[in-house]
Amino acid sequence: MRPGVDLIEIERLERALERRPRLAERLFSEGELIYANARGRPARHLAARLAAKEAAVKALGGGLPLRDVEVVASEQGPRLRLERIAAQRAAELKLELSVSLTHSRELAAAVVVAAPSESPAAPQGRLG
Repeated sequence: MRPGVDLIEIERLERALERRPRLAERLFSEGELIYANARGRPARHLAARLAAKEAAVKALGGGLPLRDVEVVASEQGPRLRLERIAAQRAAELKLELSVSLTHSRELAAAVVVAAPSESPAAPQGRLG
């Protein structure tokens, strides 16, 4: 089992996005931006998603583009969708990823656990 944990200061991300509006496009998928912008205080939701991306990269051994990890909302809670290099790494390591997100007024955090895959065809990890 390989854990990844990350903590983000929401206000710090909010300021960074205000200073550099294109940063959001570099860090987040269209779906993540739509999800966050449909809620009050979008930076809170984006910070949780950024924490999840960072935690997933850590659980997979580092050195991966954040855009290769997407947090997807589902009825069962947030899930991870891996693409390109991240999906390839998870498949090579035969790992499935699970994610948990939380946030308060000031902080957003995520924990990702990468565990051995139960199925041979899980290149995107077990999405969730």
